[in-house]
Amino acid sequence: MKREIITTSDGSKTIRIEDWNESYHSKHGALNEAVHVFINTGLEFFLEKNINKKAVNILEIGFGTGLNAILTLNYAKTNNILVEYDGVEAYPVKQEEIDVLNYVDVIEGTNASDFDKMHNTDWNTPIEITSTFKLNKREHKFEDINDKDKFDLVYFDAFGARVQPELWEENIFKIMYEALKPNGVLVTYSAKGSVRRAMQSVGFLVERLPGPPGKREMLRAIKQ
Repeated sequence: MKREIITTSDGSKTIRIEDWNESYHSKHGALNEAVHVFINTGLEFFLEKNINKKAVNILEIGFGTGLNAILTLNYAKTNNILVEYDGVEAYPVKQEEIDVLNYVDVIEGTNASDFDKMHNTDWNTPIEITSTFKLNKREHKFEDINDKDKFDLVYFDAFGARVQPELWEENIFKIMYEALKPNGVLVTYSAKGSVRRAMQSVGFLVERLPGPPGKREMLRAIKQ
């Protein structure tokens, strides 16, 4: 499928798959979407609810360009928390595409060597990127995740249900539920009713929240 690098409304770049008319991040602002959904509504929310917690285990569904990971790395460094980050991706982005993304330039405080190390490290090999951020890039399909009660937070950033509906069904959210610790949190940019119902059917307590630019709502789910 034909892929191209596009510039989104906030100046940050992302990858667009022409055949699907689908991009890795919102055309209304890749950076703004990632910060709103995954950092502000996910990571910060979790830490506010767990004020004494200084270490967080995160599972990302769709490692993609590494945008959510580098934002989380920066947050961990600034706030002196330890993050162990598992990024699952079935089809890793090619290095030549990574090389033309502009996240180091548009994300304040980003260290180019951290971003490069994050992408150059081997898949399926845990590594310490910084003293506060450990990364394990896992190359396999989402349905093959078998972690149990391991993660505090899930960033659910798969391609949209319009193009990959099988990634937004009850069986996938059951895997997410089992992977989370009790009171763990899942956040996603999606607000589809079918997605919310699939989450609820496996036991999540789900709430609709204001979405990022270009989207009216998003979802946050808590493992009861």
